[in-house]
Amino acid sequence: ESATAFACLMSDMWLGEFDYISPEAFHSIFGKRHPAFSRRTQHDAQEFLICVLDDLHEAFKEVRAQLCEEKQSLDPGASTGRGNGKSIITTLFEGQLSYGIRCLRCKAFTERCESFTVLSLPIPSTSVCSLQDCLECFFQPDTLTWNNQIHCHWCGTKQDATVKASIAHAPPQIIIFHLKRFAWQDKHRRKLSTTICYPFSNLDLSPYTSTLFCKTTYNLCAVVNHAGDLDYGHYTAFCKHSVTKHWYSFDDAQVTKIPDSAVQADTAYLLFY
Repeated sequence: ESATAFACLMSDMWLGEFDYISPEAFHSIFGKRHPAFSRRTQHDAQEFLICVLDDLHEAFKEVRAQLCEEKQSLDPGASTGRGNGKSIITTLFEGQLSYGIRCLRCKAFTERCESFTVLSLPIPSTSVCSLQDCLECFFQPDTLTWNNQIHCHWCGTKQDATVKASIAHAPPQIIIFHLKRFAWQDKHRRKLSTTICYPFSNLDLSPYTSTLFCKTTYNLCAVVNHAGDLDYGHYTAFCKHSVTKHWYSFDDAQVTKIPDSAVQADTAYLLFY
């Protein structure tokens, strides 16, 4: 039901018959499945986004499995794999992180993989930094000691270790970065208003991949902005039209064409490449 409502929303947007489209129908149906988002209260855009992607993935995965069953009933010899748990969502957005873990005592090396649809990046400065600085901070090696020790299979006991993350396999077609502006500082949770400079084109992810790929550069296609503080705020979006290549600002019922220079904003919260 939510996938059908989302399809209707996409159709209405691309028909071009209205100055703006209200997602009320989709929000209403989505709220029935996820009551936390049905109330007229403040919510985190990143949490909502992940919930929407998961919901659509489950819906499309079920349809894919049904189509595979129908195909197999028509051709019993066909190999379908029952859809393999994949969907258009995983094809577009899902990536794999590989964590390389090395025991500091016996030097044994192990790898652990983890799927992601959104990468939450720490902000290493309180004044100005770049997206590359955030990526370097996320992918830098870390040492696990004390309560964070690993259980080494070879040593048979808990040991200090180093861990380093990298992007395994081919990165997703669309990669989403969540800038962790809401963080704990001095035992208080506050919003970081750091100016983060992010490239519009040719973002190179090859330094953060575990192997070499043909295509590791990305172009910015959308930005979600958050203006306000911890307990209140307002979300807007900048989106690049895939055909005209013009940038537009989406602020409730106000849809405005904007120059490229306006896309670099101190309020950036989610970046879509």
